[in-house]
Amino acid sequence: MKLLTSLLKLGLKLTILGCLLGGIALAGAYYYLAPKLPDVQTLKVVKLQTPLRIYSEDNQLISEFGEKRRTPIQFEQIPDNFINALLAAEDRNFFNHIGIDIKGLARAAFQLASTGHIQSGGSTITMQVAKNFFLTRERSFLRKFNEILLSLQIEQELSKEEILELYINKIYLGHRSYGIQAAANIYYGMNIDQLSLAQHAMIAGLPKAPSAYNPITNPSRALERRNWILKRMHSLSFINDEDYETARTSPVTAEYHGTQIDLYAPYVAEMVRNELYQYFDDRLYSDGLRVYTTLNSEMQTAANKAVEDGLLAYTERHGYFGPEQKAAVTDLSQESIVKSLKQQRTYGSLSPAIVLETEKQQASVYIKGIGVTSLAWEEMNWAQEFKGPNRTGKKPKQTADIFSPGDLIRVRLTANENWRLSQIPKVQGAFTALSPDNGAIKALVGGFNFNHNKFNRATQAQRQPGSNLKPFIYASALEQGYTPATLINDAPVVFHDTNLESNWRPENYSKKFYGPTRLREALYKSRNLVSIRILRSIGIDTATEFLTRFGFDKTRLPNNLSLSLGSADVTPLELVTGYAGLANQGFKVNPFFIDRIEDSEGNTLYQAQPMTVCSDCVYSPDASEIPSNLTALQIQPETDSDALSIPLESDQAAEESKEEPAEVSTNLQPVSGQQITTLPLAERTMQPHTAFMIYNIMQDVITRGTGRRALALKRTDIAGKTGTTNDQKDAWFSGFNSDVVATAWVGFDQPSTLGRREFGGTAALPIWIDFMKVALSDSPDLPAAQPDGMTSVRIDPKTGLLAYPGQENALFEVFPEDSAPTDIAPNPAHTNTAGSSQTDEIF
Repeated sequence: MKLLTSLLKLGLKLTILGCLLGGIALAGAYYYLAPKLPDVQTLKVVKLQTPLRIYSEDNQLISEFGEKRRTPIQFEQIPDNFINALLAAEDRNFFNHIGIDIKGLARAAFQLASTGHIQSGGSTITMQVAKNFFLTRERSFLRKFNEILLSLQIEQELSKEEILELYINKIYLGHRSYGIQAAANIYYGMNIDQLSLAQHAMIAGLPKAPSAYNPITNPSRALERRNWILKRMHSLSFINDEDYETARTSPVTAEYHGTQIDLYAPYVAEMVRNELYQYFDDRLYSDGLRVYTTLNSEMQTAANKAVEDGLLAYTERHGYFGPEQKAAVTDLSQESIVKSLKQQRTYGSLSPAIVLETEKQQASVYIKGIGVTSLAWEEMNWAQEFKGPNRTGKKPKQTADIFSPGDLIRVRLTANENWRLSQIPKVQGAFTALSPDNGAIKALVGGFNFNHNKFNRATQAQRQPGSNLKPFIYASALEQGYTPATLINDAPVVFHDTNLESNWRPENYSKKFYGPTRLREALYKSRNLVSIRILRSIGIDTATEFLTRFGFDKTRLPNNLSLSLGSADVTPLELVTGYAGLANQGFKVNPFFIDRIEDSEGNTLYQAQPMTVCSDCVYSPDASEIPSNLTALQIQPETDSDALSIPLESDQAAEESKEEPAEVSTNLQPVSGQQITTLPLAERTMQPHTAFMIYNIMQDVITRGTGRRALALKRTDIAGKTGTTNDQKDAWFSGFNSDVVATAWVGFDQPSTLGRREFGGTAALPIWIDFMKVALSDSPDLPAAQPDGMTSVRIDPKTGLLAYPGQENALFEVFPEDSAPTDIAPNPAHTNTAGSSQTDEIF
């Protein structure tokens, strides 16, 4: 007994000594390691890597760029069911322990001692936060000890709610998802608060091993892990019997969901990414920036559809290229078809399909993602063989004339919910719409489909605008003193140029000549010879200077008379920017697409300050009259705000022209006492009376000229101009009212003829109309008000003079008061009447 007592006393002393030595060792280790530990205070201001997100002006998500998909949420947004599932799976005593779980650590130590290997770390959620934010994933005693020390410090500095919030936003959960909100989006296409109990448990099972328990790549193991968590939740009384049984028997519903895009605008998204990368470098993809563009979601959606419909209509007019791939599958089993279609992408509304069976005038097809359906004859009998831009083969009489079983084709769903045979167009298009008040881009489409071809024709394709450039030549002439009633001779002209192999003999498209023609009529009928004579009269230098006021690049404007026919090089964006100056009563605006940039906390880093039209301001060239309170609101970004602008580019030419304006000061400022704007004021590009006259003339393009199709809009305030280049290589329409200005272009990337029956009014104008139906649906019909100093008088349409009394074919025409005709046209019924002769120059 004495021996036993002695042994017990010795054991106790050794134990005390061991604890003392262990405590000293631990204390020493603590004081040695503690100074080297990172500061846990940084967790209070931690910046999680989140992707760049791009939105429309009305908060619709356009795109997301970044390797890590993460959407941080606050603790209050975490559903109770998920918290309980996570505690059951990872750390049931989280809300009670001090950062470490003594029992868990003891269990881990015992496993190590008994097996010689680290089997579990006994980690708490706090310890995982410490590891994820501060430590490596190395499995060592030193790292584990640092983890314990950090956990204790974290618990001293942060609340349990803050710790859990950090954890659920930081953890990796597979398929590039970081944090539970991103995981809910990727696996279920919903937010975390929309998921069921079974789905919460599924996500709660991922932190342990995102690959092993992934419900997409390993559904059986994921189901096993989910049900174990549900059983734990039930045993811990987190859920009742009924909820447990319902969740346990729920099927695995996870499938991959990409980024949920609200608005399809990939060309603009790429413009934003490219613009900002030069300022933020790779931080652009991880700093959680939110960029709000100027896009209007309704207008962008309308532009997407209008361009696609317009290009598909063109391609149907010119015949069928044939199946995209003959005999794509020889085995028509569902497995073989699905495998084959999996390799094909859907472009816009064009879905890939395999032909299953052909009857006389009907076909059965298998559509990717849809399954088996039928094509009616009226949805494919358009498919005459394409033989060139001006020729097609015979009309098909039966389905076998078009395709065969096993062929890969394209189909699209029509407005009537019928599937229609289609094809990927070879022709391309571009569309841009701006606010004429400040140049904000409201819609932009750079081609048929971004995934098919990423070249942005709206900003990069330099093409000739043809007659689309004529309104600027004519406006230049009006500024020089011409009037809408000025007569110009539409007659043949030959130009001799030693630089050319032969003489230049320009013609009207009709090959006819019409003699003395009023300026108004020449523009809306797009008379080439009148345009040339006008340009020759006002001078090329005068016209070029006038064009540069609207943003056109002088280096891409030809220094010869072909400028009157639109032989410049312009991009659709540059052209629509110029037209904005015609739409806003004569002010220069610059296009922009980034409205503001916010950091991950919602702080504004950049706010656009566009040059803005102030139609109620009175402008004066005297700088001394600038009011002292005329200041611009400037919110500085971290980068150079002035650099966030769109470089303009150019494109092509072909039909009409006119005369030039008086010099306009580029330093015009609002006069003191008038309405003041807090944004920089747009400069005036032409006088108000010039702006009104050119707008009024361009309205006639719609009512009686080449743009008559736009009468379908049933509006009186729209104006525009068609444009078609030589050999119909480019088709344009640019038009506007006071709210929206838009340009549509159609052509081939490698310029070639669209076909002899394709013009601006047939290929481009329908796109513009379809867009404007939506863009102007809520806009009142308000034609521009006539400015002061103008008058409207009745004139003789043949001479441009005042109409004689009782003249039945007289027309009303607008003039600046000091330019209105004073002579009366001779009455042909009174040959001896002493009427004044025509005094306007005919040359």
